[in-house]
Amino acid sequence: MFKGWRRRRILANRSIPDAIWQQTMADIPAMSVLDAKALERLRALTLLFLHEKNLEPAGGLELDDARRTRIAALACRPILGLGLDYYESFLSVIVYPEEFLVRNRESVDEAGVVHTRDEILSGEAWEQGPVILAWQDVDASGRAQGFDVVAHECAHKLDLLDGDMNGRPPLNRGMRADEWAESFQTAYDDLIRRLDRGEEPWLDPYAAEEPAEFFAVCTEMFFDVPCAFRVEYPSLYAQLAAFFRQDPARGNASPSC
Repeated sequence: MFKGWRRRRILANRSIPDAIWQQTMADIPAMSVLDAKALERLRALTLLFLHEKNLEPAGGLELDDARRTRIAALACRPILGLGLDYYESFLSVIVYPEEFLVRNRESVDEAGVVHTRDEILSGEAWEQGPVILAWQDVDASGRAQGFDVVAHECAHKLDLLDGDMNGRPPLNRGMRADEWAESFQTAYDDLIRRLDRGEEPWLDPYAAEEPAEFFAVCTEMFFDVPCAFRVEYPSLYAQLAAFFRQDPARGNASPSC
């Protein structure tokens, strides 16, 4: 009850300056599919995100209001039909100027052997931790070219809502787990087959790493190039539309639609 009251007060008394909002939308072509009502909701969610989350610059980066608004808007696009409570698992977004180094990352292979390595990343998310982003990749996100690091990392947060990062977030009422699994497995197997044949896959090959990465990459494509995604994997598109409660290909002016 208090949370709802607080949010209503923020929406009644605060706003994102028109100039910043209009420029943000102009700079994110993937947002052009949204109608006036959806844009109004996105603007409200973005404002609340900016008030409820700490956007923390790191590595010498400067985060002005325009950059903060871009990050928040991209983060709120996946939850436009779900609501901000879906992001309760994190309070902070840490932003580096460019790709960042993570040292001593541990992984376990199929034989149970633990390996340690350094990794250079453009984004990262884990349970109960912050979302970490590289600004250079945030700036390249949402340009209708099949890339959105913010949607990718936020997809991991949604995937983790049930405690497991396994490529299947908690499904909405009315969705069937067997239909979700079949659609994802079919598309995942198709990606693996293409890679095994040495073909150029439609999805980023990184999606083949594991089911969690497959879901995150598919989330990027769903929002950034929805018409092409629907053509390539119609059953999977339908499952994502049901989960996100959005249909970004509908009414899209892209030639691929």
